[in-house]
Amino acid sequence: MAEFSQKQRKQHGGEGLGSVVDFLLANARLVLGVSGAAVLGIATLAVKRLIDRATSPRDEDDSKADGWKELSLLRATSHQQPQPPPAALSQPMPLLSPSPSAPVEPTPTHSQKTPTPQPSSPAPLCLTFQEKLLAFERNHVIVPEAHVTLVKQLAGDIALELQAYLRSKFPELPFGALVPGGPLYEGLQAGAAERVRLLAPLELEPGLWNLVPGMDTVAREPRCWAVRRTQLEFHPRGRSPWDRFLVGGYLSSRVLLELLRKALAASVNWPAIGSLLGCLIRPSVASEELLLEVQHECLEFTLAVLMVVPGASADDRLLLAWPLEGLAANLWLQDLYPVEAACLRALDDRDAGTRRRLLLLLCGVCRGHPALVRLGWSHLTQVVLHLGQEEVAWTEEALGDRFLQALEFLVGSLEQASLPCHFNPSVNLFGSFRGEEIDDIGYVLYSGLQVPESLL
Repeated sequence: MAEFSQKQRKQHGGEGLGSVVDFLLANARLVLGVSGAAVLGIATLAVKRLIDRATSPRDEDDSKADGWKELSLLRATSHQQPQPPPAALSQPMPLLSPSPSAPVEPTPTHSQKTPTPQPSSPAPLCLTFQEKLLAFERNHVIVPEAHVTLVKQLAGDIALELQAYLRSKFPELPFGALVPGGPLYEGLQAGAAERVRLLAPLELEPGLWNLVPGMDTVAREPRCWAVRRTQLEFHPRGRSPWDRFLVGGYLSSRVLLELLRKALAASVNWPAIGSLLGCLIRPSVASEELLLEVQHECLEFTLAVLMVVPGASADDRLLLAWPLEGLAANLWLQDLYPVEAACLRALDDRDAGTRRRLLLLLCGVCRGHPALVRLGWSHLTQVVLHLGQEEVAWTEEALGDRFLQALEFLVGSLEQASLPCHFNPSVNLFGSFRGEEIDDIGYVLYSGLQVPESLL
């Protein structure tokens, strides 16, 4: 009975709503026309169905089924295309042509061949140690020519600025022309241009100074020399501008180093000079050497200012003002670089050898390893000079063998904690190494002999 009453109420409600719809549609035809009335009728029908669904219980399946239909009806109404006029109905309809973007699939036949498998890429070739060594030389040893040119230009400009400063700051001290040089200038620099030598020669009066070997002094240093003031009875102290740096009758390298270090750190306007040259120049205050750190947007390098006393005209000996300790603090260190570079060049010119290439490879390997960086250019040059005298092949094909031979020589020298100088066997180039440093270097090189590729 309750169900019958509910149906009756629904029927009466529907009739009342239908009369309202009929009244709206009748008046809409007069105001909106036929098409507007049709749209209004559809929208009103959708509202009526929503009201019926809200006022009467329905099954869940019927609700889901009618929902997407009503949404489709409303979407189709909003996007309804205008109908063509009646005259267009008599025109022939164009045939549908296949879309060019839809490819026609060919009918599969038994005559089609299956695609052949592509050959796999070949396995990488195993390079020999000689080939790996030459690849390391190309990638890590050769310095780009543009960098060499830029470093030479900057070093030359800084030398001119520093020379002008020394002449204005110390007009009474006769310094010679500052000349940049070093391994980079002779093609003996491996990798980045790390250090350039800037020689500042002292012009000593002839006849007033005498060079004394270090073994004849109380320091007993075979590689050092003393610069003694002479002729004091005829030319008393004060006649030479260098007399102010005498200690015990000898020209002190330590006093000169202190004077120039203070001047470079405090008196020179490096920011202005660097701005003029397009780089950043800073004196190194942590090192006992006279070092200038030069930073350009393309590269960085260090300029080492070296005060030198030229030897007699009969030889090419150069004595450096070097930070020494103990009894040798006031002595001058003999510079081995000129004779080392000349000897290497002469040996390679004799048989078109690769000794200088071997030196560059050794420098490149040691420069990139934290334990081997203690081995400097001079140590490795002495190793190559010792091997260079042997009657072995020095062609490019034997470069790998010579590299391993140099490692063996270094390991043997480290075991004895001795690397005699090629020009003066009484000088031990490992004499300044501590025991811990020798052990660390020896361990790395011995391991490298087992697996040489690990050093590259």
